[in-house]
Amino acid sequence: MTDPLSQVIELLRPRAVFSKGISGAGRWGVRYSAFDQPGFCAVIEGRCRLAVDGEEPISLEAGDFVLLPATPAFTMSSFDTVSPRSIDPKVAPAPTEEVRHGRPDGPPDVRLLGGYFVFDSPDAALLVSLLPVIVHVRDAQRLSVLVRLVGEEAAAQQAGRNLVLTRLVEVLLVEALRATQGKKAPPGLLRGLADARIAIAIRRMHGDPEQAWTVEKLAEEAGMSRSAFFDRFTRTVGLRPMEYLLTWRMAVAKDLLRGTDMALDEVARRIGYGSASTFSTAFSRHVGQPPGRYARVGSFAP
Repeated sequence: MTDPLSQVIELLRPRAVFSKGISGAGRWGVRYSAFDQPGFCAVIEGRCRLAVDGEEPISLEAGDFVLLPATPAFTMSSFDTVSPRSIDPKVAPAPTEEVRHGRPDGPPDVRLLGGYFVFDSPDAALLVSLLPVIVHVRDAQRLSVLVRLVGEEAAAQQAGRNLVLTRLVEVLLVEALRATQGKKAPPGLLRGLADARIAIAIRRMHGDPEQAWTVEKLAEEAGMSRSAFFDRFTRTVGLRPMEYLLTWRMAVAKDLLRGTDMALDEVARRIGYGSASTFSTAFSRHVGQPPGRYARVGSFAP
């Protein structure tokens, strides 16, 4: 059976970059500007407050795990009213030891393991838009173990380090996003996969993108009327069915153009277009450049 969540993570190509210990004591607060790379943290002990721009503030407790797929600006602090210290993670040097906020001496009130990684996909922004802004999982013991393993592996310089880190981060992402699936998830891929009927349509689009899908055909796969399916899909996923299909097809096309020497007409066929010219027109409108140019530039990308 097609697994859309795994396909999205595979196309994102996560790669671990950095992890660190964080602690806070007394009155403290830090304000991070938008980082645009995925960040995560696990609370080892104590409590603190997290306020992500555009989202309701949340209290973090021991055992909690947080994933920010795009890491917008956020403030992390004690529960006291405090003017946070501003940090720009894009220019601030990466610390080599545990980061301490607030009172420098004495035992901390909260300890966390946090870090970030990068998505090597050229289409990361498009794919991340299908995920929640913030993933908050309570009592996430499995995730805490994975974060600890990421931290230990990142600090070591052993053979196979990069491969191990890549696999750990992939599992970390799957575990975090799997824990978020459900009807309470915000509109997006995860909420769609939690809806039995909508999930059928999503799996069909992911597993067979070359098919000439229409709303009618997808509704039939889901066992629903066209109008009921259209409304339910749009509410659940946050995109109209054909918009979601185009998003997925273009993500697959970008991956093929970047990673293979496949001819344009074959790429077009793989994602459901009858000719290279039709595909080129759609790709250029969606991406902002023709596929041939994208393939040439992409072949030199890291």
